Amino acid sequence: MQAREGSGYNLSASELAAGLVLSGHRVAYLRSGMEYSIVKTPCVRMHEWWRGIACFDFFNSRNVAPASSNFKNMAREMSSPDDARVVLKWLDLIEAQVVHVHSLEGYGLDLIGAIRDSGRAVVVTPHNYWYACPQVDLLHEELRVCEDYEGGAKCVGCLPLAPESERARSRRGAEQAMHRALGPVLAGWARQVFEYAKYRLKGGKAPKRGPNLLNGEPVAEAPQMDPEAALGFDSGGPGHSGEIDHGLKLVAGEKLAEIGSATIDQNERFLRADHHLKVVNQYGARRVAGIQALNRASLVTPPSRFLLDVMKTMGMSPEIGRHVRLGQPHFDQLHRKTQRSPYYSVRPWDAATSTRPIRFGFMGTTRNNKGLEVLARAIPLLDVEVRQRSHFLIRAAGYDWTFRKRLSVYPEVSFLGGYDGLQLISTMDEFDVGILPHIWFENSPLVLLEFLHAGKFVISSRLGGPPEWINEPGGLGSGLGSGLGLELGLGLGNGLLFSAGEASALAACITRVVRGEVTIPSAAEVHAVSELRSYPEHVAEFEEIYRALVDGVTLPGERGTMTVGVVGSGGSRRVGVGA
Repeated sequence: MQAREGSGYNLSASELAAGLVLSGHRVAYLRSGMEYSIVKTPCVRMHEWWRGIACFDFFNSRNVAPASSNFKNMAREMSSPDDARVVLKWLDLIEAQVVHVHSLEGYGLDLIGAIRDSGRAVVVTPHNYWYACPQVDLLHEELRVCEDYEGGAKCVGCLPLAPESERARSRRGAEQAMHRALGPVLAGWARQVFEYAKYRLKGGKAPKRGPNLLNGEPVAEAPQMDPEAALGFDSGGPGHSGEIDHGLKLVAGEKLAEIGSATIDQNERFLRADHHLKVVNQYGARRVAGIQALNRASLVTPPSRFLLDVMKTMGMSPEIGRHVRLGQPHFDQLHRKTQRSPYYSVRPWDAATSTRPIRFGFMGTTRNNKGLEVLARAIPLLDVEVRQRSHFLIRAAGYDWTFRKRLSVYPEVSFLGGYDGLQLISTMDEFDVGILPHIWFENSPLVLLEFLHAGKFVISSRLGGPPEWINEPGGLGSGLGSGLGLELGLGLGNGLLFSAGEASALAACITRVVRGEVTIPSAAEVHAVSELRSYPEHVAEFEEIYRALVDGVTLPGERGTMTVGVVGSGGSRRVGVGA
């Protein structure tokens, strides 16, 4: 599944595991919180061999993954000793010397301490804020940065649709048992019959099938007559806005997400706060337990310094933290392909001489945290002459019809659906500048790193980890990410930063680029000012860490054979959302 389950962090975990196998190590992976049976006894079952990795499933965990399904199960999330004993038996079975935790969703927080007490080293790479935030992203109601969780009081209504964990466990057990017994086709039919019967028993009518449904009923959405139909070939002259009215309007059930915005110094404000000092309920206690769990680790290795600083602010011991930059095979593929291009040293677009629009690319999903809503609000704010010199290519997995309708009036916007790793290399040739308008404290920025490895100039929210990689034009050095408008003439830079969630700020950055106030560098120039890590370097750094923990000595350049137990889960993405 890789990134299709658990998003980008699971891609990082699986590719690191595969790299360790190539380096001569024995690797096993344990996935929890996703597999259940009618008999709820916890156990571990072999699933498959994948690229030399022994993959196992933890069945019937008392904690459900992803975290949104476990949001009302804080007591067991803090402590599940019976589950921990099952994991320890598995670690004995595979003779693990080191355990590398990439996600603890689907486990209890007490597992790290239990593994350490068994005499094994534990490396924890948090790819999100789960240890400090049961919602995962530090986003209140998944719409705005949570600056103060109020000792846990604010958490109570954060995810109102979160299911009861026991109901989720029972439902998954029944559905998965039926799937294993009947196969996918018959199980699908049986589920439809069950849902139909339940609907009728509640007094409802049979849901109608067909396109464009709202609560089972068809929605009338016939496009209006083009108001310019009588013009024929008459363009309206050079002063026309270029907009095309297709008559597509938002209907009942479709509404704009009320996303929040952040100040340009939101990172610094968050790190100065003392929100970790107060505990008023189980959510506040759970946050304390999460940091205590990290403090039992041998080493904590987040992919961004900001995430490391957040954990320290919350109470993690500074001496166990180490920033380890990400490296991925597909990053290297992008990098090599870009270097091999005959256009590697050619600037892709110039405001004064180019005879085509500049192309902006958005890549991600339609989830609120990725910020597509910010881009959708920024495009209408552009002056006509700026918009008509632009083309926006949007590759967003998930339900995008609401966005498509709203932006259909602008012929400069193209929706291209989702993408996968196989398309990624060629996709990077479709645009000149990447846009990363996230509204959460992004910390494991795979899309940003994909942009930079492909030599793309990036317009990014100044929130979370991305400012560590962005050097603005005229900036002061690598990874400062000021976002404060410093223009000292010290270089072209590799991107611009704006206040997260502020559509007008994003529109202003786009305008600067289109009007030539910012020079778009060549891919070679982007690479020259970007601090990037190769995949072999990434794997080698973890090898050195493991050896130091096992032997107490760093052995650079030498490779022994060790067994590494890698613990993971079903991931932090919400159900039904693609990676």
